Amino acid sequence: MDEKGISKAVIKRLPRYYRYLGELLEAGVERISSNELSEKMQVTASQIRQDLNNFGGFGQQGYGYNVQYLYNEIGKILGLDTVHNMIIVGAGNLGQALANYVNFEKRGFRLVGIFDANPVLQGVSVRGIPIQMIDTIPEFLQNNDVEIATLTIPKESVVDMADMLVKNGIRALWNYAHTDLNLVVPDGVIVENVHLSESLMRLSYNLTSYERNQKNQ
Repeated sequence: MDEKGISKAVIKRLPRYYRYLGELLEAGVERISSNELSEKMQVTASQIRQDLNNFGGFGQQGYGYNVQYLYNEIGKILGLDTVHNMIIVGAGNLGQALANYVNFEKRGFRLVGIFDANPVLQGVSVRGIPIQMIDTIPEFLQNNDVEIATLTIPKESVVDMADMLVKNGIRALWNYAHTDLNLVVPDGVIVENVHLSESLMRLSYNLTSYERNQKNQ
């Protein structure tokens, strides 16, 4: 399986497959056809088969997909069958909200440290994890096996922070700052930029477009 040739669109859909399959498992569904899955995914059955064929198919003609098996296999493709240690840098409202999101552990992401520059927050516990000062990050990373850093800090300091984290062994950055880091980190470091404002603007566009269409009918 050559994953280098798999499109970003397919990779973007994989977490949705995983989420919907998890819901099916909770509902006690043992198998599902591509047509039935397409109704939940709002993707054509043909697209679903093409997507999954990138990774070997997983289905049987006349039977469909075994939900538990497909859920497990997509989890492996997404790397969710192993535990990924991560830290959060920036313990403001967003950072603490992410720290309190308990589903991280269910997906194989274990929060092991929270850091901030504000001395008022030092020692404050978030879900049992005490907030530490940012200047202790290098020592913490040297003594702990951490792969992922979540950045919820101002954009003015995010590039320098990313540089320091990468130099101390961080392999992936989940970036909530309003600056794309893809062009400023070395090759081999994975970056996922999350722009909440862009998502809200897309929502605004879709809402406005819908209202315009309603008026024109």
